[in-house]
Amino acid sequence: MKNVDMQLDGDTLVIRVDLTKDFGESKSGKSITIASTEGNVAVPGHEEIKIGLNIYRKK
Repeated sequence: MKNVDMQLDGDTLVIRVDLTKDFGESKSGKSITIASTEGNVAVPGHEEIKIGLNIYRKK
C-alpha cells in the first residue's frame, strides 16, 4: 500500500491518508496518485473483508 494506514477502532475501520504526498502520474497519465491500496487488500483482523482504495487528483 502507498500512503494508506488502516486501523480498527472497535467495529469501525479508520483510514488515514496524508493528502500532501504525491506518488506521480497514474498509469493512464490523467491524474496524480496520492494514495492507493494497489488492489484489493484485507481489512486488518477481517481476512474475509476486502477494500480497494485509490485517492488521486487531476493533473
